[in-house]
Amino acid sequence: MSQDSQVKMSETEAQELMRSLLHKEHSWVEWGQGCQKLQKAGYGTQRIFEDTGFQNSQQNLVIVAAQVFNNLVEADVAPEVLDYFRGPRSDVLYEFRILNQQQRVNASLLAYDKKINIDGAALVAKAVKDVSRMSQLPEAFTNHPGDWVAYLSWKRAKSQKDLQQRSRLIAQGLKFAHSPTAREAIEKLLSDFSVISTVSEPLLPLYRLELEEELPRIVPLAGSYPIDNQQLSAVKQVEIREPFSQIQANGGSYVPIPGWQVVLKAKDPVGYLCPSNLLPKYLGGNVEEVLVLVDRANQTWDVNSYFVLEIDGKLEIRWSDSEPEEPIVGQLALILRPKKILDENNLTEPWQMDD
Repeated sequence: MSQDSQVKMSETEAQELMRSLLHKEHSWVEWGQGCQKLQKAGYGTQRIFEDTGFQNSQQNLVIVAAQVFNNLVEADVAPEVLDYFRGPRSDVLYEFRILNQQQRVNASLLAYDKKINIDGAALVAKAVKDVSRMSQLPEAFTNHPGDWVAYLSWKRAKSQKDLQQRSRLIAQGLKFAHSPTAREAIEKLLSDFSVISTVSEPLLPLYRLELEEELPRIVPLAGSYPIDNQQLSAVKQVEIREPFSQIQANGGSYVPIPGWQVVLKAKDPVGYLCPSNLLPKYLGGNVEEVLVLVDRANQTWDVNSYFVLEIDGKLEIRWSDSEPEEPIVGQLALILRPKKILDENNLTEPWQMDD
């Protein structure tokens, strides 16, 4: 943490704040604000855990959820909405962390209206994130987060052969549908049992480094997102960095990647670092830095693959069901997560949060 971002706090003030957290005074919103103040004052998460009982994962949850709650306060939402989320429903607001401020407010109002749990919140967050990238929805669905969830449910239900799953998706769509036209579109599926086959968006080529003894392939590293096409040949001094044992030598930057077949198959691979929340699909869990590997030799569009395109001067990962208009820099070979040393406790694990 930089010195400029630190908050001055006396030891007396810190101890009083720790005492308040230890006794779970006030609501979870104040807990999150308190944990954040202590961290900004230079107190480590382990020290806070020892003095308050808030584990690292719990600190992260209430801090992030309190930030989303503050977005609702800044948007001047109704008092009953704020009281509802003080409920406590920090786990619901935590799911909206991947959205921008206005999207967080819209998603939270929908969560309040539908009284959804953490699973419903994850569904809403994904719908808002995915649909916000679309240029246009079918006419029946309006620009409302409830209709966005309904649209994704409707789309999946139309291509679902399993009647039980189809019924579940229809019920889900009807629950969230905001406009009468969206509800009507979904209700038509109750009498129309035809299955429309669609080209499914492929799964992200996601891997995690597990075994240190796996033989690596050394590939050049271009830098960190956002980058442009010219930065693919960035050069730095010799240095080794974890968690990917990044090697800098001979005027360039390099990183070892396990010699999986997909890596060896790439003819001209180059990598760059990117936060996981900027990928085209939400991976779940905490945001972590991932390594994106691009095969520059493969610039021929294929519906079964993701490609890295140059859009507005930046490299972006995209999939489309037709050849894109933007120039293709290369094919996405894989996305590599860092070696998993130690998992945090599951954020969805129940723990006491008394007001």
